[in-house]
Amino acid sequence: MEKFYRSWINAPGLYRYEIRYKESDLFIQSNKDLRKKALNALKKYRQKIENYIEENPLFKKALIPVPVPDSAPDIIKKMAQAGEIANVGPMAAVAGAIAEFVGRELEKFSREVIVENGGDIYMKVIEDKKVAIYAGDSPFSGKIGVRIDKKMSPCGVCTSSGRVGHSLSFGLADAVTVITASAALSDALATSLANMVRRDEDVNKVIKMVEEREEIKGVVVIFRDKLAVSGNVELVEV
Repeated sequence: MEKFYRSWINAPGLYRYEIRYKESDLFIQSNKDLRKKALNALKKYRQKIENYIEENPLFKKALIPVPVPDSAPDIIKKMAQAGEIANVGPMAAVAGAIAEFVGRELEKFSREVIVENGGDIYMKVIEDKKVAIYAGDSPFSGKIGVRIDKKMSPCGVCTSSGRVGHSLSFGLADAVTVITASAALSDALATSLANMVRRDEDVNKVIKMVEEREEIKGVVVIFRDKLAVSGNVELVEV
């Protein structure tokens, strides 16, 4: 996926920088330039995931929830928990989990932190922000976004697509964006919900289903020329 959408995260007044390590490519905004601390955190959490997978290869391959022991690293338990709630494999939460755990480390040194990892975002903010939604060739792509109320912070804003990017999806949605208190959970739920969207009528089915989920603060579904919203979401033009 191209990275031009990174300019669509509206957070004026913050330092903006990118951190890359192996396959991870993070775009970070914070009150201070924290790239060294961010890189150290990224390396640490990637290593925890890689070490666990080396000993437990099923964790990487599973497309359904996988139990993990209490002795597992916190980021592994977070991914497993997110997968269980969303009924997907734990790796569906990996991008959001890395964004979240790196973001939490940086919060110790900055009042505001935004970490984007492959379109999945962790936000700890003290002012309202706008986040645009990238939906590939959809007519809505780059034209609409969501306003993140500061009262929702910290939160995860994650998007999954059956048409954009390299992540595994069994659906055909242009974009499903999910907002919860956790980027790992938002990531897993976005994958799960995007898997369900294959035809027009699936859009309303997804919206009805998420209305009953207390952990979901908001959802935006884009499928062809259809746009549906649920929860505490304010759509904005970008």
